[in-house]
Amino acid sequence: MRDLRLAVGFLTILPFAPRDPAEMGPARAYFPLVGLALGGILAALDFAAREALPSPVVGALLAVAMLVLTRAIHTEGFLDSCDALFGGHSPERRLEILRDSHVGAFAVIGGAALILLKWSLLMSIMGDLQIGLLVVFPCMSRFGMLCTMAAFPYAREQGLGRVFKDGAQPWHVVFGFATAAVAGGALLGIGGLVLLGAAIVVSLGLGRWISGMLGGMTGDTYGAVNELTEVTVLLLGIALFRVIPDLYQTPLW
Repeated sequence: MRDLRLAVGFLTILPFAPRDPAEMGPARAYFPLVGLALGGILAALDFAAREALPSPVVGALLAVAMLVLTRAIHTEGFLDSCDALFGGHSPERRLEILRDSHVGAFAVIGGAALILLKWSLLMSIMGDLQIGLLVVFPCMSRFGMLCTMAAFPYAREQGLGRVFKDGAQPWHVVFGFATAAVAGGALLGIGGLVLLGAAIVVSLGLGRWISGMLGGMTGDTYGAVNELTEVTVLLLGIALFRVIPDLYQTPLW
């Protein structure tokens, strides 16, 4: 339970535990579970607001709620990663840009595109997909982040994300996968497992590309992987529901 409290304290605005980086290693196993809780809050907010407000307003509320609940920790990493990956011309220069607190043009453009895309996707979730996809997409994206922590080296000798790499244990990935798979299968049936598979493929693909650009991952790029995997799960989830709705009709457990 202590590691779960650490994960909640690190990934959300909730003061469940001190954010001591030295103790965060085992907490990564619970990242998908924290994502599941975040998704539950979004689903409850959507349920409360959908009948009273138009879809564009609800989508904006959900996007803002996610930023507030997570302290925008992953979005900040995405912005920094945009500047570094597209603004640097060598691994050393890109890592230097990641440490710069200033926001550049690539971060502004990337952040605007990310928020616009998330808003449009969140307001487009309808019907039988509405609750299930809202609950599971933050869970699956955080499992994708966990995959990159396990699969790729860390680019620096020190850093906030270093402890997640150094404290890695095989059961962390197994527990995270079980959390995401059970949630996806229960709420979205076969479609949930398809989305989980997509989250894994996209996160590992991003991790490989980023590692090639930087020589490894960093705390900021973990956040970028989470943000892009969230968008992937939402986009693919909505598209599959329109094309093959039967994928979601039968819970697996």
